[in-house]
Amino acid sequence: MAVIDADPRFDTKAARSLARAARKTQDDAQKRLTSRGATIAAIIIAIIWTLPTFGLLVTSFRPGADSATTGWWTVFVKPGFTLSNYFDALTSGGTALTLGDSFLNSLAIAIPATVIPIAIATLAAYGFAWIPFKGRGILFVFVFALQIVPIQMALVPLLSLFSRGLTIGGVAVFPGFTLRDVDHSFATVWIAHAIFAMPLAIFLLHNFISEIPSELVEAARVDGAGHGQIFFRIIIPLSTPAIASFAIFQFIWVWNDLLVATIFAPSTSLPLTQTLNSLSGSWGDKWYLQSAGAFISIVVPLIVFFSLQRFFVRGLLAGATKG
Repeated sequence: MAVIDADPRFDTKAARSLARAARKTQDDAQKRLTSRGATIAAIIIAIIWTLPTFGLLVTSFRPGADSATTGWWTVFVKPGFTLSNYFDALTSGGTALTLGDSFLNSLAIAIPATVIPIAIATLAAYGFAWIPFKGRGILFVFVFALQIVPIQMALVPLLSLFSRGLTIGGVAVFPGFTLRDVDHSFATVWIAHAIFAMPLAIFLLHNFISEIPSELVEAARVDGAGHGQIFFRIIIPLSTPAIASFAIFQFIWVWNDLLVATIFAPSTSLPLTQTLNSLSGSWGDKWYLQSAGAFISIVVPLIVFFSLQRFFVRGLLAGATKG
């Protein structure tokens, strides 16, 4: 039987025709999804949204006397900048702590309060996803439902549990903590943040881990791997996007928290938000220091977000598309 070779000219013409069709489809889709009016509106909204932040940034570099007498926009006519606001903000504060001290306290609170719930929730999510046991579905629904409990409702019972412990029928079930009275103690704050973060962490990580192909887990079991090896060698590496996306949420939430830390932390362990709240002074006459302190407070969250943002969208979508 004779073999007829394909005409190279025909293949080239077909490839060009397909490329033109693909470009036309892309152009049509772009026209349908975008418009000049929407682009202009988005730019205007972005400018309006960014303008106050830009004004606060300019104020943080202006001398206090200038900020008290003129608006920040006058800097374009009569420029004047100083770094003393940042130095004064770091070395002063409305409480017994300076902003620099409370900055270190925030780091000491936020890092463990992010790592602890992730470590526990990853183990729990693996158990819910890959270890069959009786009542697994009901227990997972119960954990998921805990997300709707307002934090404010749990503050007083949790504080009482930490302070007095729990006694049932004359039997001390939980002895309670006395660490809240110890200087520079963060244990109660770590536990409180971990408890509040656990339901969402387990839900998101479970939905991601359960989507890992079962063939990988079964192949590991055939090779003799136990749950520990499967967890550390397969689940953890493949779950990095979900873990990173939740780490961003949890770290930023804890870093910006004022309520939980104020209730559970001793006076020597208060976070940056508490000091920043009182940095402007008793009469509010040093509000320009508060503007400098605000930008000091956002440095670490920005570093965390941009260092983990490549995992953020992928992990968030994968962990939220399946219930």
